[in-house]
Parts: sequence; structure tokens; C-alpha cells
Amino acid sequence: MLRAAQSLGKPGSFGGPSTTSDLSIDEELVLHTIGWEPVELVTGVSIYSVPAGVWNWGSGEIVSASSAHLQAFAGAVKRIHAECARVGGHGVVGVEVERSVTRHHITVELTGTAVRPVADTASSKRYPVFVSDLPAKDFTLLETAGWRPLGLAYGASFIYAPRRSAGTAIQQKGQNIELTNYTEAMYSARELAMERMQEVAIALKGTGVVDVKVTEGPMHFARHAIGFTTWGTVVALTADHHRTIEPVVLVALDDASAAFDASSLRG
Repeated sequence: MLRAAQSLGKPGSFGGPSTTSDLSIDEELVLHTIGWEPVELVTGVSIYSVPAGVWNWGSGEIVSASSAHLQAFAGAVKRIHAECARVGGHGVVGVEVERSVTRHHITVELTGTAVRPVADTASSKRYPVFVSDLPAKDFTLLETAGWRPLGLAYGASFIYAPRRSAGTAIQQKGQNIELTNYTEAMYSARELAMERMQEVAIALKGTGVVDVKVTEGPMHFARHAIGFTTWGTVVALTADHHRTIEPVVLVALDDASAAFDASSLRG
């Protein structure tokens, strides 16, 4: 597979190197409108082990699980970042994040398309290589408005839901009431995960985080443990000022016309 992927980068009969990309035709054309082009499909993977027994009943945060998730995400970002730089890209767009949390290990896999300016100017080189899960169209809008993605920010936290006493469980049986132990665990996990994501964004010197995605809920193998994970793209204004984008109305000519049911007429 590695040899096959490498062969795609060799000059073909048309005289130029070929590229491998998961971008759609529309996205590639949009990239070219701002002077960027796809380079290569890149990936980053990291798997961290979780010590045995950490998912058993306890109280507070499951620190080793939270740390494993954060380190796995950081390792995957580092590897896709390095692979992008190796193939000559200036950034990665459209990154798809796949995560797996099991009893014994946590896996984070990132896949996206490395892109670069068509004209390799000095101004483009002054910005560090970035990793972003924004689609190519959103990246184009950012660039046009004078903004640029700086990297992926991420956070995670796993919290034990406090065990209810036997008396409380019996008393609440058959009642439609809030399970405050799960609610409080969810809020605690959320606050810690969001705080950690913000710390990564601050370290990247970003203005904010956009297109944030979250996953939350009990673990399927440990229903008493609540997990909350989040990630998004850190952005910052790189132009002298924000440039307002004027909307353009487009009318597609290939849309199927809606069927007209004459029998529905009344009168």
C-alpha cells in the first residue's frame, strides 16, 4: 500500500506529479480560486493503553483514561502534521476524526488532504503548518476573509457517576425523576474537557475555536462512567483587518423538479 501511494506522486505521462485527495471536485476547484492546491492524502494515528481496572467503580475523574485520550489525540495530530510537512504541504484540510474508546486502549485516527499555495510565496511560508477539520470550502471562506486555521484543539474527560445507595435506588424505582448522579458527572466531564480544549487553543495563540464537535455519554462497557470529548479548529485573524464577504446567489440548473400532483387541487 505504501509503494502504491508513493507511485502516485511520480510524474506521469502528462508531465506532472499526480495527487491523491479525498476532496470532492467542487472543493478542489474552490481551493484553486484562492491559489491553493491539494498535495496528498495524509494520516496520523496514535493508540494509548488504559491501565487494567480503571473503569471499576470509583469517584471523581478517571485520570488515566482522560490522559490516554489526550495523549492519543496529541500523538495523532503530531504525526499527521509531520506527514503534511514531509509531502510539502502547508496545511491539512477536511480532517476526519475517528476515535475508539475501549476497556484497554484508546485509538485516535486522523485523515485529511495536505494542501499548499500554488505559488510558493514567502508570505505563505511565514505561517506554520496547520491541521484543520474544516472542509475545503470553509477553509476558502476563512482565507478570503483574512483568517487562517492554526491547528486542532481537543479535550477529553471521563468521570465516575456516583453510585446510588441501595435505599435510594429502591425508593426511586418506578419513578420518573432526574438521575442527578449522571447529570452532575456529565457537567463535570464537560467542564474539564472544554477547559482542556481551550488550553490547547491558547497555546496555539488562536482567537477562537470553530466547528466544535462533541461526543458524550456513558461508556458501553462501563455504564457508570461518563465520557465527554471535544475537538475543533483554532482560528486567528492573519490579515490587517477582517474582510467582509459579499454573498453570491447561485441557481443550480440540475435540480430535479418537484412532482406536481394535480389531484391535490381543490375548488
